[in-house]
Amino acid sequence: MYIYIFCSLASLIFSIFRGEIGSWIAFVAVILRLFFPKRFPEWAELPAALILLMIVAPSLIATTVRDDWIGVAICLVIAAYLLQEHIRASGGFRNAFTQPHGIICLFIYPVWALVLDIL
Repeated sequence: MYIYIFCSLASLIFSIFRGEIGSWIAFVAVILRLFFPKRFPEWAELPAALILLMIVAPSLIATTVRDDWIGVAICLVIAAYLLQEHIRASGGFRNAFTQPHGIICLFIYPVWALVLDIL
């Protein structure tokens, strides 16, 4: 899921988190997690890990793969995997789409990006 968000995040937000602001957020998160583990909220682990991933990612991956069709293909594969797991956990194809979950929304970005890339 981290990689999906990494590849599909808007460029403006990605560049903000990749800059000084993201570095400070990651620094504070690491300090809090190391020295005050009981005070670090459990809900903050996913965002902190995502910001750390954005900051430490090499430039080749952060710019080339993310802005190319390879990043879109990675998002599409992750979305297909998550949909398959959702169908399996729901007990079948029919049950998966009777429950109000937004799992199908994961396909919107990669399909739209592929259509724009082809055009």
